[in-house]
Amino acid sequence: MRYWLAGLLLVIAMLAAAVGYHWLASDPGYVLVRLGTTHYETTAVVAVLALILFWVVLGTVWRLGRWPLRLWFRRVRKKSRERLANGLVALAEGRYLRAEKELARATQYRELRAPAMLATARAALALGEMARADAALDEAAETAPGAALALRARLKRERGEHAEAYRLLAGEARTATLVPAAWVEFIEAALATGDVAAATSALAPLTRAQALPPATFAALEARVLAAALTAQRSADGLNAQWAQLSRAQRRVPAALAAYARRIAELGQPLSGMSEIEAYLRKDWSEPVVQAYSELADADTGARLRQAEGWLRQHPNSVVLLVALGRLCVAGRLWGKAREYLERALAISETTASWEALGDCHAGEGSHALAEHCYRNALRLVRGEVSEPLPGTARRLALDTSAAVIEERSEHGVPRLPDLS
Repeated sequence: MRYWLAGLLLVIAMLAAAVGYHWLASDPGYVLVRLGTTHYETTAVVAVLALILFWVVLGTVWRLGRWPLRLWFRRVRKKSRERLANGLVALAEGRYLRAEKELARATQYRELRAPAMLATARAALALGEMARADAALDEAAETAPGAALALRARLKRERGEHAEAYRLLAGEARTATLVPAAWVEFIEAALATGDVAAATSALAPLTRAQALPPATFAALEARVLAAALTAQRSADGLNAQWAQLSRAQRRVPAALAAYARRIAELGQPLSGMSEIEAYLRKDWSEPVVQAYSELADADTGARLRQAEGWLRQHPNSVVLLVALGRLCVAGRLWGKAREYLERALAISETTASWEALGDCHAGEGSHALAEHCYRNALRLVRGEVSEPLPGTARRLALDTSAAVIEERSEHGVPRLPDLS
């Protein structure tokens, strides 16, 4: 098919050439050029060919004339890129004076001026030169206003000026013209200043931009949702906001934990308990388990029985063991509390484990042991090694052998332990 079409086009071109030649041969045209007393006569065909030749010669001369200038611009572009690269490397190495020098020389090429000025602002801020940083950002804003605004807000937040960063971005946020990096800075500034409503509304344009990695956006969204739920002042408002969330958002562990804690504080702990229990029937999240043990004014006995059921599927979960210990302390079941908390410490020492064990001993009246537990918690915070309780070192060491998880295949057959 392709060869047939090529042959047809060749035949049509030959016929057109033959007709054109016959037409021009019968009447080639006449062109007269008169300049003063000079006359030049030729046919139209020759005149057209002469014009084409003149245009080709003129174009060739123009390109040859521009060649030295293009070579010079190419050299400037190459040197500017090298200086920008050297400046960025010096900035990463902490050589801020060298970075400023290299970046200033990189601004000779217009296309590199904005990134060079943005990096210069970073270097100037590291040197404590606020005036130079602001001047660099002002110059960068001429060609890259979005990036300059986002970096200016970030620098303010890094200096602890969250309110200033929020005011800087608020105007652009109302018109929804911020770049993705500026939306992130606006959300962070709004959370820091307590405007959770603005942070929540900023999630929508950031979602549409799809500029953040999924894990990064999920972490940011979880913080915003948790802050918005915690900020509610009434149970009705909290329940209404919870109902407005999507199903996926209601299954975010941080949001669920924040809702459960806050609704319990507002006098409706059963709502938080039921939401957590429904979540843990399908998924497992230790922050949610921790929140379950911290619900204010909730039925301690019911929570303890439910948590002991989870222990069969997650016998080595330190967070669950600590949660069980805290629930036993709340129910004044000192012996069971010690058993759970000592088992948690045998698996992995945490500050929460030692604090809960200290509360247990304090509740029993063993104030010396309680102080020892609290000191161990403080040692872990400082990065120091804890000291075992008197008479418990060997017992804690032996508890780890009892925590064995039975593993089954996809057909329900127990797997033999690996003895190699």
